Amino acid sequence: MGCGNTKPNQLQLKKSERGNLSVPAMRSALLIQRWYRQYVARLEMRRRCTWNIFQSIEYAGEQDQIKLYNFFAYLMDHFTPASSERNLISHIFRDNDLLRDIEWERYFNYKNIEIPDDYCGPHLTFPLTTCIVTELVEAFRNKQQLHSRYVLQLLGETWKLLRLLPNINHVSTCHSKEITICGDLHGHLEDLLLIFYKNGLPSMETSYVFNGDYVDRGKNSIEILLILFAFLLLYPNDVYLNRGNHEDHMVNLRYGFTKEVLGKYRLHGKKILKLLQKIFSWLPLATVIDQKVLIVHGGISDTTDLSIIAKMDRHRYVSSLKPPKHRRFLAKSKVCDDDSDVEDAGAVGSVERRRVFSLTHSSPSASLHRSMQQRRSLQSSSGVEEELQEQRRQAGLSVEHQSVCSETELTQAVEADAEEWKQLVDLLWSDPMTLDGCVPNEVRGGGCYWGPDVTEDVLNRHHLHLLIRSHECKQEGYEFCHSRRVLTIFSASNYYEEGSNRGAYIRLGPDLIPHVIQYQATRTTRDLTLRQSVGRTERSALRALREQFFAHKSDLMSVFQQYDPDNTGLISLKDWAVAMETVLHLALPWRVLRSQLVNSTQDGMLDYHSWFRELDITEPNKELAHTNVLETLYKHHSNLETIFRIIDTDNSGLISFEEFRQTWKLLSSHLKMEISDEAIVDLAHSIDFNHDGSIDINEFMEAFRLVDSTHHDMGNSMIKAPS
Repeated sequence: MGCGNTKPNQLQLKKSERGNLSVPAMRSALLIQRWYRQYVARLEMRRRCTWNIFQSIEYAGEQDQIKLYNFFAYLMDHFTPASSERNLISHIFRDNDLLRDIEWERYFNYKNIEIPDDYCGPHLTFPLTTCIVTELVEAFRNKQQLHSRYVLQLLGETWKLLRLLPNINHVSTCHSKEITICGDLHGHLEDLLLIFYKNGLPSMETSYVFNGDYVDRGKNSIEILLILFAFLLLYPNDVYLNRGNHEDHMVNLRYGFTKEVLGKYRLHGKKILKLLQKIFSWLPLATVIDQKVLIVHGGISDTTDLSIIAKMDRHRYVSSLKPPKHRRFLAKSKVCDDDSDVEDAGAVGSVERRRVFSLTHSSPSASLHRSMQQRRSLQSSSGVEEELQEQRRQAGLSVEHQSVCSETELTQAVEADAEEWKQLVDLLWSDPMTLDGCVPNEVRGGGCYWGPDVTEDVLNRHHLHLLIRSHECKQEGYEFCHSRRVLTIFSASNYYEEGSNRGAYIRLGPDLIPHVIQYQATRTTRDLTLRQSVGRTERSALRALREQFFAHKSDLMSVFQQYDPDNTGLISLKDWAVAMETVLHLALPWRVLRSQLVNSTQDGMLDYHSWFRELDITEPNKELAHTNVLETLYKHHSNLETIFRIIDTDNSGLISFEEFRQTWKLLSSHLKMEISDEAIVDLAHSIDFNHDGSIDINEFMEAFRLVDSTHHDMGNSMIKAPS
């Protein structure tokens, strides 16, 4: 596949040839062979270090996302309904199912959207035909855009179909039929098109299972969704879609899908995103092939029970990051006239909104006890309990007995919801590990790490032979573990950087033996040698790591100075490595990486002031006086953009100065730090180029994005070069 590496056995000499060689020639051949093996081993070590950098930064971002959401949940639970902080984020906690289905269909009505005469993109008519869907694929291949009328119509038909599907799809290979299983695509349309080219378009003869994470990170997430939904409508018995952890509107705010949709569909983007929230919540959670192969996005835990998963109301989990409101509370909320009434009712019933336990398998008992106490306190002060008692009297029920039963039933219902939610989070967020047991996945911040013993127990308990999952990028596109009973498949090649990894998909026939097909979507990457590919990816990883150093400059400087009590400006390389891990928490082999990150030393001592100056990072807006604000912006760039997207309720891409100020106050509350109004105002004025009193979110985030200056200069020289 263009990796450029020669197989070791090609260097080995045949026995018949060895006899004709002299002793010096034999020694030379052995020396060459030994050198080559060492050369390949060094490249492999560099490749693994590069991989660890990318993965550590990615997982740290996911952990930040969950911490930010936990902070939002805390605000919703502990701040009064009228507080400004709570009002800023309350809309992301509203339950979309408060509207009846007929009201949803009226809200997403596409018929009044006119298609202009100059529209030259693909046209859709329903029911879809093979010809129409094929033309849609070709249109997207040629970078055309589907009109928003057709998008809403296609999404509406998909929603209607998904509501009829079970939580767990059961598929049969029959006698000769092969099933193709694809992993994460993450907006990489070129990978999906390459799979279709190599394996064939979905049809009654070519069945597909797509295992979640279709969106975010890549540039063509909406196109991938529309293609998959079109084939699902065309071949509902041959195309199966599982939900991934990125099929979640809260995750989409951070990782790019929300921004992509609003950029491509400025007029109707808000409706499209709202409908996609519904669709994501209705995606099935698992697929079982021939009663022997289980396919889920993330994984399992020691408590995974397919019978519970099969019976849960999956559409209640609009976001896997939060437990749903209790069913009884939802029924009561439906009588509210508007969203504000719903939010007020939510303040009374906060036990149903509270996180019963964290995403990392904490015990629910403490949270449940606090929630029950809070509920009783709020009810007694609001008069809700008195009203319920009066209704019980009118019904001829015993007030005391009914109150006890109600609380017991509520406790049982909350515990059942907690168990259901845990099952869902484990399916979408978990990862396998080599050791036995099941422990919280503290690296991602959600789900668990499960060991070979858990795999053995869960598969045997459900009479299964193999677990196929995705969720983790693998250098070769796939990886077996747990005695080959767990197979990870990842279909987005070049995920971190061009050349960083291959993509892969699986063909599974009646014998249920998985056949893995690998590929690389970019032709230029396929033509690189192994050394060129590793070098290119390594430079990208180190660039991302240097940006982390710069964003944490103050924290690193503080720790460096602790190791330099005499203020010499020098620390040992050992202390440098310890300081890096203390501040960044990336679990990287710093001593191995220091030769690539530290250019010069003085007798084994590092001048850390010079080291910072040598990072080659272009810092925008250097004239801004408030250094602490800038560093906070660099360090929490993604969190800030997430809050901006949440506050921009009309999805216009613009926020006012006051909303900008509230955003920073919300972030400072989350980070437990003080940021003055003066600093925020200066920051706002520095980016309001046209002085209209509003700030373009995209322009602001791009203006304060750290850039590696060497990479930037290289890019400029490439642009200036003649064609």
